[in-house]
Amino acid sequence: MALFKLTLKELQEKFTGGEVTAGEIARAYLLRVSQVEPSIKAYISVTTKEVLLGKAQGIDVGLKAWRKTEPLMAMPIGIKDNICTKGMRTTCGSRMLDNFVPPYDATVMNKLNAQKPLIIGKTNLDEFAMGSSTEHSAFGPSRNPWNQKHIPGGSSGGSAAAVAAEECVAALGSDTGGSIRQPAACCGVVGFKPTYGRVSRYGLVAFASSLDQIGPITKTVTDAAIMLNALVGYDPLDSTSADRDFPDFTKSAKKKDIKKLTIGVPEEYFAEGLDSEVAEKVQDAIAVLEKIGGKIQAVTLPSTARAIATYYLIATAEASSNLARYDGVKYGFRAKECKSLAEMYHSTRSHGFGPEVKRRIMLGTYALSAGYYDAYYAKAQAVRTMIQRDFDEVFKEVDLLVSPVMPTPAFQLGERLEDPLQM
Repeated sequence: MALFKLTLKELQEKFTGGEVTAGEIARAYLLRVSQVEPSIKAYISVTTKEVLLGKAQGIDVGLKAWRKTEPLMAMPIGIKDNICTKGMRTTCGSRMLDNFVPPYDATVMNKLNAQKPLIIGKTNLDEFAMGSSTEHSAFGPSRNPWNQKHIPGGSSGGSAAAVAAEECVAALGSDTGGSIRQPAACCGVVGFKPTYGRVSRYGLVAFASSLDQIGPITKTVTDAAIMLNALVGYDPLDSTSADRDFPDFTKSAKKKDIKKLTIGVPEEYFAEGLDSEVAEKVQDAIAVLEKIGGKIQAVTLPSTARAIATYYLIATAEASSNLARYDGVKYGFRAKECKSLAEMYHSTRSHGFGPEVKRRIMLGTYALSAGYYDAYYAKAQAVRTMIQRDFDEVFKEVDLLVSPVMPTPAFQLGERLEDPLQM
């Protein structure tokens, strides 16, 4: 079997068992990327052959001196291009940061690099992670490996497409309102958004700070657990990082008897607008869970109808605040031949940001403006608490929830670009 066909766990076992070298892994993935990347376009930047083979050689030579291998050593990994990588371009899928090279690594990169993986490149995304299809990237859309006329999802569409197309064995994404889970569903891979605070956000370019979280996209649940073990932990550089112990997630990923589990099915998630094919497949999965011993229980989350409006107000308000730093003064794109500072600000932001980002900045600025803050942003925060309480109450009765991730199958490229509400 070709090396790129293996799961993370399988490739790890072959490497630690001495069956393959880091150099062989690097060459296999370099060949795979050269074959499929021109059509999939999962990456914005790809590590050069010389650099990747040099790192692989260093691993193979160093193995003689190191006492043990790490779980991610020599594993080929993709990194979403809104995670800072020292010395490697980090664009956020935007012309605003087209040539930005961070002077430091994000905490998750420090954690990964300590295990000596092979970083294949930086994956494509909707600009500043704002989107559901990866069509809002300034570098063009990524494509779904299963049907290249369709979206791979977003905003971590490049990461999901790279894993599905076997251009890396695992990838990092970020999730604000579904941006790991939704593209994973579109591409038929595993996406995991950790609990807020589990993984440091230091070095993740901010979209909506009270919602953003970094997590893995992989081929299997076990692979996601291996990645999560490498990412979690308290970070004093992130004020929202949770100072708590964490388990070995690979133990939780092993098969267990689910007869003791009560599985909730929220009635609001099977409402009007859900595609019949999606509903059928989810119901099939629920039937399997019941057949192998799970107790299925209908539950209700009454605030669900308010969730999208609440998310759109909070996320855009925080985006408006976070993206104010891109003014052409400190770093990033700067408009030329401007006659005043005000003109430079206006021209820089007009030309540096794409239409979806500008739309969200304007919505957020309006929601935070004098006279509207209490009516919109403050009210959305109150409703957010109501939504959270719904889940708190439900989890007193059930152990987990089952629901669709997407209301429809992955739609065609261009199909919903003119309809922001549907998107």
